[in-house]
Amino acid sequence: MRRSIAGIAVFTALSIASLTLQAGETPEVKRNSGTPQAVGARHTLRTIPEACARIEGVFTGKPASPYLSEVVNTNPACHPRVRLRDAGEAKPTRAGGWILNDVIQVPSAECPSQVAMVRIWRKPSATAVPPKLDAQGRSRVYIGGAEDTLKSHGVDQLPQYAIATNVEGKACK
Repeated sequence: MRRSIAGIAVFTALSIASLTLQAGETPEVKRNSGTPQAVGARHTLRTIPEACARIEGVFTGKPASPYLSEVVNTNPACHPRVRLRDAGEAKPTRAGGWILNDVIQVPSAECPSQVAMVRIWRKPSATAVPPKLDAQGRSRVYIGGAEDTLKSHGVDQLPQYAIATNVEGKACK
């Protein structure tokens, strides 16, 4: 089942135009460049289990928007424990408490000079604390609805991920 999250479903180069890496900033996750992908071949870029979502992308072959990505729900019964946001909206910066988590590079099979770049930042919750100990001295989390998590933490208190996608390199003719 596909779902759209406002501002995240389709990314464009505009969403990252103002978000450049700070000098010397390296992502937490180290990875090699991805396998070249053909135009029209949908592929998974990354799964974020705590968000109950995965990011999928596809090269379109269209010069105006050569690459599209969307967030897909991994399980309708899953209750997200983090909030996903568009990086253009969140404006992640180190000073704002954001940490560059991952940079995913996916080259185009038809146009090797074009590479889709997906940058993922995370912002841990400032108030993240384990649940209180129960009578048996154990910290337990009981399965409830997503609304229980939001009520206990508040939407702005949840950890967050910000995602930005763009295409770098020369367009092929």
